[in-house]
This record gives sequence, C-alpha cells and structure tokens, in this order.
Amino acid sequence: MTTIRLVIAGGIICLLAGCAEEPPPRSVGEFLDNRILLEATMVRCGVNRNESKYEAECVNAREAINRIAAVEERARREDFEAQFERKRRSLRRTQEAAAEARRRTAEARRRREEAEYLGVYDESLPAGETQGTLPPGASVESGSVEQTQDAGEVEQAPAGTAAPEGEAEQDLEAIREELRRRQESN
Repeated sequence: MTTIRLVIAGGIICLLAGCAEEPPPRSVGEFLDNRILLEATMVRCGVNRNESKYEAECVNAREAINRIAAVEERARREDFEAQFERKRRSLRRTQEAAAEARRRTAEARRRREEAEYLGVYDESLPAGETQGTLPPGASVESGSVEQTQDAGEVEQAPAGTAAPEGEAEQDLEAIREELRRRQESN
C-alpha cells in the first residue's frame, strides 16, 4: 500500500509540474544586473537562432547587450574627449610658453642692441672702461648725451653744448646720425 501511495503521489507531482506555467521571461534589468545570466541566455539563444529569434527572453537579452554597448561607447567617448581636452590644454600651454620665450628673447635682443648702440656702461667692465662708441667719461641719460664728471676733472657740461675736445663732438654727431638712420629703418 505504501508503494501505491508513493506512486500516486509521484504521479500527482509530475502532473502538477507539467501543468505549471513557465516562469516569466527575464527582463532587461535582470540581465543588466547579472552578466553571467545574460551570457548563458545568449549562448542558449545562439544555439538555435531561428527558433529563439522572437522568444521574449532572447529579445530582452539582445536589448541588454545593446544597452551595455551604448554605455561602454559613451564612457569610451567621454574618456577620449577628456584625453583630447588634456592634450589640447597641454599644447596651448606649450605654445604660450614658446611665444613667451620668443617675446623674451626678442626683448633681450632689442635691449642688447639698444645698449650696444647707445654705448651704455657694462657693469662687468672695470671703472673707466666703456663699451660702445662713447668716449670715456660720457653717459647716456634720457636720450641725450652729456659729459659726466670724472673724479673732479671736468664739470658737467649742459646737454647740446660743445665738448672741450673736437673728438667728442665728432663721436656725438656720429651717434646722433646712427640714431636717425636706425629710426628711419624701423
């Protein structure tokens, strides 16, 4: 009797299991949350594509794959744009630094040429020695050449007056002529 009961109970269980509804297809959200489940479903759907082409679970799995690909593409694009922006800022800084270096070089060259032209004293030369075309004891102040006082020798002459020596007058005239020539060329 017990075996009959067991056989009947097993038959009822099988009958109920066979009549039970299939579980609902998994949603796209479930596939997005569980990548292993998504991969297993895609393998199952890929085995017999013709039969599972319109099956709800396979359609949801394909949609989940498309969404994942879109998110990854967006992240890749944002990463690329951030990298591009970093490179652009770096290039801009490099170009600005190069322009600043060129500007400083040009300014230094202009100052050096101006100093050479005007014959400004060089601090590295010993006292009494001059650089350029000015005679010893002469300096350039505010664009006019004046005779300076050297240890009580000659008093300072006003600008534009004749120097005691004819040589100094010729040098002064040569400097003025050179200044006019350079101003006209610029």
